[in-house]
Amino acid sequence: MTVNLLDYDREGLTDFLTGIGEKSFRAKQILKWVHQFGRSDFAEMSDLAKGLREKLSKLAVISVPEVMRDHTAADGTRKWLLSVGANNGIESVFIPEKNRGTLCVSSQVGCALACAFCSTGKQGFNRNLTVAEIIGQLWLADKSLRESAGSQTSLLAQHGSFIPQTLQSPRVVSNIVMMGMGEPLANFENVVTALNLMLDDHAYGLSRRRVTVSTSGLVPAMDRLRERCPVALAVSLHAPNDALRDYLVPINKKYPINALLAACQRYLQVAPRDFITFEYVMLDGVNDSASDAKELIKLVKDVPCKFNLIPFNTFPNSEFKRSSPESVRVFRDILIQAGLVTTVRKTRGDDIAAACGQLAGQVRDKTRRAGKVNLESMR
Repeated sequence: MTVNLLDYDREGLTDFLTGIGEKSFRAKQILKWVHQFGRSDFAEMSDLAKGLREKLSKLAVISVPEVMRDHTAADGTRKWLLSVGANNGIESVFIPEKNRGTLCVSSQVGCALACAFCSTGKQGFNRNLTVAEIIGQLWLADKSLRESAGSQTSLLAQHGSFIPQTLQSPRVVSNIVMMGMGEPLANFENVVTALNLMLDDHAYGLSRRRVTVSTSGLVPAMDRLRERCPVALAVSLHAPNDALRDYLVPINKKYPINALLAACQRYLQVAPRDFITFEYVMLDGVNDSASDAKELIKLVKDVPCKFNLIPFNTFPNSEFKRSSPESVRVFRDILIQAGLVTTVRKTRGDDIAAACGQLAGQVRDKTRRAGKVNLESMR
């Protein structure tokens, strides 16, 4: 039976190699070939002994999810729909900006947390992704984007045109956000192993500040991440009180806001950034009033943080509407006037359903949530 080398970080790959009678330093060589050079054929790994290459070809593979669809939006956002077997698909999204390229990575097939405003949660939970399926999203994106950038650079050079900085870099993906399908901390071990590869200088060599894990608030797992692999942390807050958050983010019933904020304080002791990013989706008439903003200010007064306000991205059969631009502006200004760094996320890729909260394709609601509820009773 063959093993997929994408399932191993450096420690795991070292153990595999020594287990088949090879020297441990070979792990670094193989990591570079696979993750830095994007090679999947052992025969091309020229600085490995011929005997090792032959041995690896019999015992191991480098296998990534199959690309089912590859769409590019008008704004340059690119989304891949990837097959992970048994009619299951996951999605990854690349968001290009002037001085960086961010890849949004999925961690599960579906999601068990059933947040009210997220289409992914509507399809229910199927399974956790393997390490190979998580890091394979980066492997595929990095390879595809570099090939595209190489072609574009070559074309520009032929015409004597200016070559943008993002195309001059050998590494197009500069930032990772674990904000795709699923709750990353519910697939803890596989996500941490994938993070190790993202950070390893012999693999992708990304800074801890450039890798962000987003969580809906799994407090024990936040503490474990703090101990094992503290990267940048984003927390899906979305409400200024427990009553409303219980409805929008049901995991709040198990880990309420006070416990969540205490975990954020503990995380900041070792975090690569000196703040927590709070994600806050703006829902018309639900959580976007001036009084909600003022309540939010009191709630986080002791937590160094910044806010990322997210215009709601609609999907079929959603019970919510996007807050008006004026409501978002007023809400933002109240937070800023209170001294909180606040940004409004620019909606990217919504013409190919690649925007925040849309990563599910055409899904059937399996959560059996009740219809509209009296939100006023939650204030």
